[in-house]
Amino acid sequence: MHTAPHARRWLLAATILGSGMAFIDGTVVNVALPALQRAFGADVRAAQWVVESYALLLAALLLVGGAAGDRYGRRRVFLAGVALFGVASAACGASATIGQLIAARAVQGVGAALLVPGSLAIISAAYDGDERGKAIGTWSGWTAITAALGPVIGGYLVENLSWRYAFLINVPLALLVAWMTVRHVPESHDDAAPARLDWPGALLASAGLGLLVYGLIEAPQRGWADAAIAGALAGGTLLLAVFVVVEWRGAAPMLPLALFRSLDFTGANLLTLFLYGALGGGLFFLPLNLIQVQGWSATAAGAALVPFTVLMFTFSRYVGTLADRHGPRPLLVAGPAVAAAGFALLAWPGIGGAYWNTFLPGVLVLGSGMTLAVAPLTTTVMNAVPGHQSGIASGVNNAVSRAAALLAIAVLGIVMSRGFDAELARRLHAAPLPDEVRREVYAQKARLGAIVPPAGLDGAGRRHVEAAVHEAFVAGFRHVMWVSAGLALLSAGCAGLLIGRSRTQH
Repeated sequence: MHTAPHARRWLLAATILGSGMAFIDGTVVNVALPALQRAFGADVRAAQWVVESYALLLAALLLVGGAAGDRYGRRRVFLAGVALFGVASAACGASATIGQLIAARAVQGVGAALLVPGSLAIISAAYDGDERGKAIGTWSGWTAITAALGPVIGGYLVENLSWRYAFLINVPLALLVAWMTVRHVPESHDDAAPARLDWPGALLASAGLGLLVYGLIEAPQRGWADAAIAGALAGGTLLLAVFVVVEWRGAAPMLPLALFRSLDFTGANLLTLFLYGALGGGLFFLPLNLIQVQGWSATAAGAALVPFTVLMFTFSRYVGTLADRHGPRPLLVAGPAVAAAGFALLAWPGIGGAYWNTFLPGVLVLGSGMTLAVAPLTTTVMNAVPGHQSGIASGVNNAVSRAAALLAIAVLGIVMSRGFDAELARRLHAAPLPDEVRREVYAQKARLGAIVPPAGLDGAGRRHVEAAVHEAFVAGFRHVMWVSAGLALLSAGCAGLLIGRSRTQH
């Protein structure tokens, strides 16, 4: 497909802004969570659902969204995703209840699943040869910049205007992207695309993941023996098992299981599952710590991970060159191991202290580990399959990373709750507080750092309650960071055992 150079610049801008909206909304909401808890009086389960409803639909529909673009037209499906994302963003900003916000976030996830794979497919169709590599590199660099700036801008909006503007800012962006797409992006298709989309697979993946996440998020409050929790966990596991069978037997599955005959591909995706689970699940709680416990502003909390992104943006190309020269396996073992050290450093800070000697060391080490891993991981995924399957291989790996974060937020929420609850009970018991105050505070334990001291307490009593809550949060946060470090080490082990150990089997 021939695209004029002038139109290509507009095409690149449209795809960067479009996918950037989805990437930003995947992270900026974490900075807004404390404000959402205050606005709606929500507990941590509701806060998890604000993130998980978006991540669930994005992870489950990402592959079918890419296939829909190939089948029905990449520009058409990309535009549909942008429009749906913009409308859902407006609904998020207008939400009157936490339930409405969760539902609107789910619709945002559907929109993102349509526009994210479409953005790279549009670029690939418009550019050839070396120009394609440069265009994808430009797209990667600028989306990394938008992902870094998003939480900072979102934090500023939350802090100075309202949490609603963190979502409403997407509306003019969506209109701009739609205008650029209509004016400057040509339509393209894949003539070899299957005639039918794998809707059964998409529905089974959505339902199975949704039930699992529901069971994991609600279990700490309702108990593992609760019939609804047991049924959700069993039902989710069964549906995902059926999903595997359907994908194995399907004529045009969204997840071609034959790809996993390659040990390199299997190892790369197991590494992705554990490493991105650690990253997505662990960093869900970092803004809550910074804002609710450390007393940082939302803007400062949004800026805390900027050094992480700067490291990746600056050195990823160099690391990719090293992977080409020496092979990806050493970097894929070292990167997650360094990331594990970063998570361990993030477990170290207590309450108070300057950023440069508390959280910055962990952020820098974690960012260094991810920088060592990401480019070699992409190379491994793409080289593990025949060239004509590189697109679906990349899509599968992207979906695995999204599903990993989705499940990890739910699982690490359990780790956080157990550590928090135990420490809160111990701290309240040791504090000079009336029994009724202890009971009232502990009854709010599901709110974590957003617990409100009972009305009528004197200054000393409030300080005791706030200290107990903050110390309990730090205790739970440390548990989460140590589990994240363990997951990162597990991903390094997967790389060492599986990647580069045998010839790729096509």
